[in-house]
Amino acid sequence: MRENRLRTLWSQDKAAVNGWLAIPSSFSAETMAHQGWDSLTIDLQHGVVDYQAMVTMLQAISTTPTVPVVRVPWLEPGILMKTLDAGAYGVICPMVNTREDAQKLVAYTHYAPRGTRSFGPVRALLYGGADYPAAANEAIVTFAMIETAAALDNLDDILSVEGLDAIYIGPSDLSLALGCTPTFDDLDPKAAEAVDHILARAKAHGVVAGIHNGSPEAALKRIAKGFQFVTVSSDARLMAAGAQQVMSKMRAAPAATASTTY
Repeated sequence: MRENRLRTLWSQDKAAVNGWLAIPSSFSAETMAHQGWDSLTIDLQHGVVDYQAMVTMLQAISTTPTVPVVRVPWLEPGILMKTLDAGAYGVICPMVNTREDAQKLVAYTHYAPRGTRSFGPVRALLYGGADYPAAANEAIVTFAMIETAAALDNLDDILSVEGLDAIYIGPSDLSLALGCTPTFDDLDPKAAEAVDHILARAKAHGVVAGIHNGSPEAALKRIAKGFQFVTVSSDARLMAAGAQQVMSKMRAAPAATASTTY
């Protein structure tokens, strides 16, 4: 079966740098994949990507060694299974608030006897290889998002669920849940303390911790703290930032004066 490089990096105690895809385009996904990201996450929860667009984006990512990950809209078995059948090597599930939620997530993403995932890996066989059915349970990475006050209250119960590989912090939703200003990097003290607490408990349980970041500087600081999966910005934000940089320089420059001789 094709290697899941996320697991390889983590086994070497290294961090994975993850990109984020919000634009429903196979070409933009392919362009991002060729920039050297360790993984790319297609976002089905927020933004404008639908299932069919996701499939074409997974195909585009497959032209590179970049690991394809998908954030599903919700903890719902149908979309989780179809996402894996399409060839995602990792899934991020939002709003996992209880031990029962985490158990359901693990069950939906694993074949029996570990779970209840239905068999039908139509594209996953093409991406992963002929031995996908036998190896998928050990290769696929399952992330639970920790982003609510309830999840914080139930954190150790969630982290102790067998088969949960990683957690992923959404700083904005976590901040909102704690009565703080929603942001990625410069968190209010209460939210920052919660992030540190989640990281410490994940380490104690042997679960990989990931987090969303707005800048490379914030991501590097969080890697230094022990995060092993860091997302930096998104395709849409990077495109906007690049365009803003160009236009800022153009607008700041004195207007060119053209002299034409007839």
